[in-house]
Amino acid sequence: MAKRFRDDNTVGDVLKFIIKDNRLEAGMNQISVKEAWQSLMGNGVNSYTKSVVLKGTILYVELSSAVLREELSFGKSKIVAMLNEELRRDLIKEVVLR
Repeated sequence: MAKRFRDDNTVGDVLKFIIKDNRLEAGMNQISVKEAWQSLMGNGVNSYTKSVVLKGTILYVELSSAVLREELSFGKSKIVAMLNEELRRDLIKEVVLR
C-alpha cells in the first residue's frame, strides 16, 4: 500500500522517498556519474570514451585510445577526487581504465 505524505513535505523529500522505496539509487548514480564524467573531461576525452559504468564503488571507463588511457592512468586519484566533488558525495573509490 502506498505511503500517505503529510502536506508539509517538499517535492524533494517525496522524490527521495520514491527513489529509495523503489531501489532506484544505483540507476540514478549511474546517470549522475556519466554526466559528471562528460562535464569534467571535456570534448577531447569524451570523443575517445566508449563507455562509463559504475559498479559498486568502482568506475569502469572504456577508452578507444591507448595513449589517452596511459595519460589518464597517472591521474586516477585526481579523477576520483574531481568526480566525487562534482557528485557532492564519496561515491567512487577507484577508477579502472580499459
